[in-house]
Amino acid sequence: MGKERRLLTLVICLVLGGGLLAAVLGASRAAGPHRGAAGARPAPSDYVDIQDVPRISEPIPAQGPDGSAGSVVMDCGRNEEGHYNEDNLVVSPGLRAGAHHTHAYVGNLSTDAMSTDASLDAAATSCRGGDRSTYYWPVLRRTDRPGSRPHENSAGHGNTGAILPEASVRVEFRGSPVSKVVAMPRFLRGMTGDAVAYTAASDAEVRARWGCSGAPDRPTTRYPRCPEGDRVTRTLVFPSCWNGLDTAGEGHRSHLKFPAADGVCPRGTFPVPELRVSLSYAVPAGAPMALDSFPEQRHSPKTDHGMFVNAMTERQMAGVVACLNEGRDCRM
Repeated sequence: MGKERRLLTLVICLVLGGGLLAAVLGASRAAGPHRGAAGARPAPSDYVDIQDVPRISEPIPAQGPDGSAGSVVMDCGRNEEGHYNEDNLVVSPGLRAGAHHTHAYVGNLSTDAMSTDASLDAAATSCRGGDRSTYYWPVLRRTDRPGSRPHENSAGHGNTGAILPEASVRVEFRGSPVSKVVAMPRFLRGMTGDAVAYTAASDAEVRARWGCSGAPDRPTTRYPRCPEGDRVTRTLVFPSCWNGLDTAGEGHRSHLKFPAADGVCPRGTFPVPELRVSLSYAVPAGAPMALDSFPEQRHSPKTDHGMFVNAMTERQMAGVVACLNEGRDCRM
């Protein structure tokens, strides 16, 4: 009986030990090539000298006879108001500090987790033309400088350092190369990029586009090391094919899709104005920088993302659509 008990104990230990080993290996695989605790600074491999990034000409689909070749730039400033919070109205509405990192905003000056369509509609805006839409993204920080201002220490979760203010913010809408665009519905929610790209199973949702102002033909998904005098750039391109039904969708993506490389929208969707938010930062050459992220994402540059809520009036949106469809370049 004693031998049988010892044998049973040995079998149980082997089973438990195997499970523990599998768990450790699984966690190691999930952590990827980075090392260190969650919330640690980016790995050296997350940075790249911009001269080592291959030149890539952005494929521009041929403009068809039915295309909408115009563009509309919204003059919304560069967050001179210091509008920051740790909320995410699109992904976590009603949840204070639901983002676990800090977002910067232009446009609607009231946006936070508790915003509603009605509150957005009644708020002031940084956009000179009166657009009350909200446009926002995670902040970029210098990790070699401690934060001392509001929102520089409040996010926690390993997001530390002085927030780098945007040197410029360009909010632009573009048309479709293959057809006219239709109006976005009021209070349409949209997002681009993958905030959990570091631990995701694939890069399917990665839309990060980093670069240097002096080398616009060298986009990268890594933090660029730019020459002295160049600005670090981020470009957030949003999906522009709407299902015609919903202002929000499952996973915050099902109602808005990206067009194919030739500009054609997926079946069952319609082209709406394509939003592009272009950001630039004055970062001294060699200064360490890191994007705010969830702790387990290790500040990976691939996790860059952005959100918006369209709060334009129907008249304002009609003006955007007309400008795009008529092939004009406008400012609003």
